[in-house]
Amino acid sequence: LDGLIGLIERLFDVKVEKAPFKPSMWDDSVMFYQVTNKATGKPQAYFYLDPFTRPAEKRGGAWMNVVVGRSSLFAPEGETVRLPVAHMVLNQAPPVDGKPSLMKFREVETLFHEMGHALQHMLTTQSEGMVAGIENVEWDAVEQPSQFMENWLYDEPTLMAMAKHYETEEPLPQEEFEKIKAARTFRAGSAMARQLHFATTDLLLHSEFDETKETPYELDRRVAETTEALPPAEFDRFLNAFSHIFAGGYSAGYYSYKWAEVLSADCFAAFEEVGLENEDKVRETGIRFRDTVLALGGGKDPMEVFKAFRGRKPSTEPLLRHSGLLASTTP
Repeated sequence: LDGLIGLIERLFDVKVEKAPFKPSMWDDSVMFYQVTNKATGKPQAYFYLDPFTRPAEKRGGAWMNVVVGRSSLFAPEGETVRLPVAHMVLNQAPPVDGKPSLMKFREVETLFHEMGHALQHMLTTQSEGMVAGIENVEWDAVEQPSQFMENWLYDEPTLMAMAKHYETEEPLPQEEFEKIKAARTFRAGSAMARQLHFATTDLLLHSEFDETKETPYELDRRVAETTEALPPAEFDRFLNAFSHIFAGGYSAGYYSYKWAEVLSADCFAAFEEVGLENEDKVRETGIRFRDTVLALGGGKDPMEVFKAFRGRKPSTEPLLRHSGLLASTTP
């Protein structure tokens, strides 16, 4: 957690610390933080962090949600705006027998992911509640900040600053870090083709599908001709369980998973281009990311927000490069 907070402060010119007051909590393990704008010295947002599993009262998974949003309409008396408050909920193992809660890499990745959502909610500068923070952000872009934050875990100095033995402070061995990087690209082509198959099938089902000409399963197999190495079996009925697009709210929107990866990888590439070791340039780029992607919420078209940050339309090159899918230029 300290490593994540340090990264946020480094990138976005804010201070994250325990709030000077304690609101009512639903569990003793819940923490409450204040986010302060360093330039003004004033609080900008607050968030709850509920990190540990409680199976009797808490569903599985991890999520971020809104407590209250930034709003000029609901500003407290004497103030110009109501500050946003977020809550992040995780399900990691609690401390046991005096030993701290130790996180797996995927749990750290989940923490960074949910914090990305929370940052878009908290660092918004929109004061109209309906478009502040994560409100009314198109699905093309809603996962952009969360996936952007995940990229930092593959930056060696960032990960090594927090990946230490809890007793000896010994850093993560270099060979283990190399395994983490290798796992990121393991069968990346297969994973990408799978997502492209799902997204294309979803879009075609909700646009050109004609039940008088083919069944949904025939359409699925037609798409597979360009996305899978082997044709699906005749008895394949994956579509029957594709709840994301039939019961999960992603109808004609499943593509947003992969498109958000394109956006987030390209945003991270902006930091790579200035040099991840160049602190001044990283901070400058981080503030520009804060003032565009994180600040503008649903008040501006996401493509315009992206171009305000990157100065151009998105490129697929960074995602392909991060996935190890670009052709090698070495002899």
